Amino acid sequence: MIRDPVAAGWQADDRAQDQAMPMLRRYEAEANAGDLMLSAPPDMATRWQDMLEALLAHGDGDFAPLQERAARQVLDLGMAFRLAGEPDERAWPLSPVPLLIAAGEWRVIEAGMAQRAELLEHILADVYGPQQLVANGSLPAAVVTGSRSWWRQMERVNPPGGRYLHFYAADLARGPNGEWRVLADHTRAPTGAGYALENRLAMARVTGDLLGRLSARRLAPFFAAFRHGLAQCCTRSDPRIALLTPGRFNQSYAEQAHLARYLGLLLVEGEDLTVQDDRLYVRTIEGIKRIDAIWRRMDTRFLDPLTFDSRSRIGVPDLFAAIAKGGLVVANWPGAGIAESPAFGAFLPSLADDLLGSGLILPNIATWWCGQPAERDMVLAGLDNMAIGSAYAEPVPGLEDGRGHIGARLDDAHRAALLDGMARRPMDYVGQELVQLSTTPAIVNGELVPRPFTLRVFVTRDQNGEWRIMPGGFARLAGHGDIRAVLMGEGDMAADVCIVSDTPEEVVSLLDAAFSPPIRRVAGTLPSKAADNLFWLTRYLERAEMTLRMVRALLGGTIEADGAAALEHETMTRVAGLLAGWGAVEPEDAQKGITALCREAIADTAQPGSVHALLGSAATVGQGIRERLAAEYWRLLSAPLGRAEHSRAEPLLEHVGTLINRLSALSGLAAENMVRGHGWRFHDLGRRIERAIHLCRLLTAFAHDGARSDDLNVLLDLTDCQISYRMRYLSGLSLYPIRDMLGLEPQNPRSLAFQIERVARHLAVLPSLRNDGMPEAPVQICNAIVASLAATSADRLDVAALEAIETRLLALSDAIGTRFFLQGRDAERAVGMTRLA
Repeated sequence: MIRDPVAAGWQADDRAQDQAMPMLRRYEAEANAGDLMLSAPPDMATRWQDMLEALLAHGDGDFAPLQERAARQVLDLGMAFRLAGEPDERAWPLSPVPLLIAAGEWRVIEAGMAQRAELLEHILADVYGPQQLVANGSLPAAVVTGSRSWWRQMERVNPPGGRYLHFYAADLARGPNGEWRVLADHTRAPTGAGYALENRLAMARVTGDLLGRLSARRLAPFFAAFRHGLAQCCTRSDPRIALLTPGRFNQSYAEQAHLARYLGLLLVEGEDLTVQDDRLYVRTIEGIKRIDAIWRRMDTRFLDPLTFDSRSRIGVPDLFAAIAKGGLVVANWPGAGIAESPAFGAFLPSLADDLLGSGLILPNIATWWCGQPAERDMVLAGLDNMAIGSAYAEPVPGLEDGRGHIGARLDDAHRAALLDGMARRPMDYVGQELVQLSTTPAIVNGELVPRPFTLRVFVTRDQNGEWRIMPGGFARLAGHGDIRAVLMGEGDMAADVCIVSDTPEEVVSLLDAAFSPPIRRVAGTLPSKAADNLFWLTRYLERAEMTLRMVRALLGGTIEADGAAALEHETMTRVAGLLAGWGAVEPEDAQKGITALCREAIADTAQPGSVHALLGSAATVGQGIRERLAAEYWRLLSAPLGRAEHSRAEPLLEHVGTLINRLSALSGLAAENMVRGHGWRFHDLGRRIERAIHLCRLLTAFAHDGARSDDLNVLLDLTDCQISYRMRYLSGLSLYPIRDMLGLEPQNPRSLAFQIERVARHLAVLPSLRNDGMPEAPVQICNAIVASLAATSADRLDVAALEAIETRLLALSDAIGTRFFLQGRDAERAVGMTRLA
């Protein structure tokens, strides 16, 4: 092993060497034996040198700016994860130094991963089929049935095409001598592929053309192979494929949303789906549509409460019937998770010889299952020199967290509990050899430091059924002792993994021309829940904006906090009353001082109508449709709101202005960037209906027959029509012209008539489920509102007329929800509901 950076080929120009050498000397002193960079052969040492020099150049000789740039890209891309038990997401901890692996070394990993995937496929086919491995003693029955991932219901239920695994991953560790070994298999719902993709995208933005100059192999062909392989198993030539997620509180939900967007899959939850006549369907605004394949990121036990775990609230009743009939492709097949059990590792070497006729190319870490007397005695004798783990990754006495622990580090209480548990149920434990991990460079606090790492490698089947390995993967750099955790832990970092090709890489996109689908200009499938979320997203945003405008009207009419008001008391009382009526403040607080009242309306999240509460609700709804929102939109929507704990009017006004600017930016992004499909229509429908309701209430409060000049002035402020009115009417404020401009003028984008006309346009384009040509309920109600406005003049647009229109608007909102959002489990049986392809 070469430990001297200069001897390893680090010959740079004088300036770069002056910058790099002291840093590398410090790094060498801290790195473990077999460090990925320091032990690289001369040709790869040159690649590492070129990369570090380029990274230093990007940071003007310092790594700190590079780390800051990577953090900005993480925020721009919306890369996030959630630690177990935490309600909020964290920014993805990306180190801007990728792992470099030579193409020759990678070819061994590729061969080993393909072999291992084939072996696990054979094992799964046997244990859920003829079960010869158990019958002939090659695999103890307890290793299979002892796992909670074993489901007897799946016996003799054959997957379409005979494929149990479509997507597989394994965690690899590199030892001091450079040998790669398998730490763990992931066959249930492997995570991390989306993060690998995002890591690469962020690195490309941070380092420009560096990855191209290094000839790093591209990831897009792997994802194209997965998509085509999944589609090839479906019976229809143009299948509909969905990614089934446990929901937005799942630790890797951000990754799932990114994968769904990148691969063009429907991101669905259990309540989006229904089973009819042993077929799986998704509830959409056009009725229920058939799903041909699902990529599940949900454990088998949650899939169907009628078949697996009756306590599940996130699954799909009768989903098992659709699976059993063979008309649904599922990646991976329910029950495939048994191969993840650590106990399986004890038998894979012998099973490889029996089933494949050759030893494992990538060996396991040595594992001994304590369900066998000789192996149990061996583990007990060598307890201090092993890692002791749960055989099925479940909590057991002495290992209540279900994870492996080094025997020598167990305290007396845990050691006693462990020995007692092993005496009672030895089959619940495994012993594994201790693993020393190689290190790789990472940037921490602006310094280059060595970090132990594991590498998660991904395998999929292509359209020909051949195994394809992602040329790269997801590297996790340990910030704590538990390097075998499935997901990121406290202090961990991630890094891109670059496979350095022998020849320059050809640019390949996920959009493979050989598999290009027919060109379409029609809207894609819009699930009912997604339409619901888009509709309510803009309603929350519109409510927040109007509340901000009312707060601004109150604060703008004061000289200083709680000073003499420029607005009449009655007008200010009406504004405060509207804030109370909309849930922004408590009704009894309407008599508070102006600044205190405004601060409550902005930031008191205990009030459901406060600005911060509404924007929090909008972010929550937006998270459920994250795959449909542009990165810029999501970044603005989910950004911190800032604090509004000021006692003076001026800072509060500044906070109000900042939030109004953010809402205006969100409106602009939607107006300019959203394709005018059904999703955009529901996004705009929510805005128009909410704005129309607000206009009815504002006109009622400030344009009644006895309205005073302050009332009319505030009304023009709240509707942003001061300039338009004063340019048109030079004689001053007048009731009927204002009523006409804000109520009846169809050319004014802030008028009631304009909102209703836009709603009517959207409803006319949205699909109808009636076969008799008659208008559906939302269209009927909207037409009635259009007719009433057309027959009204400014002098008759009084309080009674406005209250009647508002009542119809509320009924229209309910009718849209009933028709398009398919609420309830039996909604697909509603009158007029059709089952479309």
